[in-house]
Amino acid sequence: MRPAVAAIYHFARTADDLADEGDADTAERQADLRAYRADLRAIESGRSPSPRWAPVFEPLARAMRQHRLPSALLHALLDAFEQDLVKTAYADRPELLRYCARSANPVGRLLLHLYGIDDGLALQRSDSICTALQLINFWQDFTRDGPRGRVYAPEVDLYRFGISREQILACADNPPARAMIRNLVDWTEAMMLSGAPLAQRLPGRAGWELRLVIQGGLRILEKIRAMQYASLNERPALTALDYPLLAWRALRMAA
Repeated sequence: MRPAVAAIYHFARTADDLADEGDADTAERQADLRAYRADLRAIESGRSPSPRWAPVFEPLARAMRQHRLPSALLHALLDAFEQDLVKTAYADRPELLRYCARSANPVGRLLLHLYGIDDGLALQRSDSICTALQLINFWQDFTRDGPRGRVYAPEVDLYRFGISREQILACADNPPARAMIRNLVDWTEAMMLSGAPLAQRLPGRAGWELRLVIQGGLRILEKIRAMQYASLNERPALTALDYPLLAWRALRMAA
């Protein structure tokens, strides 16, 4: 499965970089993503992609032919990256979850497709894991998203805890902000745990990798708790010292 998995990863990683990395302005990023989508449509119809992203789309075309990958899931990822260029706030949790359904969940569903797993419970658990990973990234990345003008904490949560959007953009740490982050972390952890049994369904290496991914996400939440929910001040991250612990926890999941 490695070539197909790598092709999906490089497709998503390159598109994400077009939306987020470098010094291009919004109009340039939008143009790049439109050109990128045009290459996706080209390989869907059996045509060659442009030379610019041939190393991405040629392997992806092979994977699509061999595994009949649902191209709608690939387009959903591009929809999310384009949305990031123009939408910088979310009214409530359902709206944020609809974004995650395009930005994160397609990756899990594509990987399940490779293994021929398509029952409703497995898809639901995959969505829970992928959405939780996306949310963990948000609660980890306040110090990165603020300078980009993005606030992923829903407006209803800001209002509930008496926090302004400007405070989050400025990464202004205070007790109400920490209380909100604690609530968001608890919500996200419950979501991740609800999807975790999916790791038992995937065979071989894929199952072990999913266990490690789940434990990595939970470990970031644990680090946010350890810093007293001050992720507006500092970005928590995994280090080499965490890896033995993650391996041990992954082993315990299999027991």
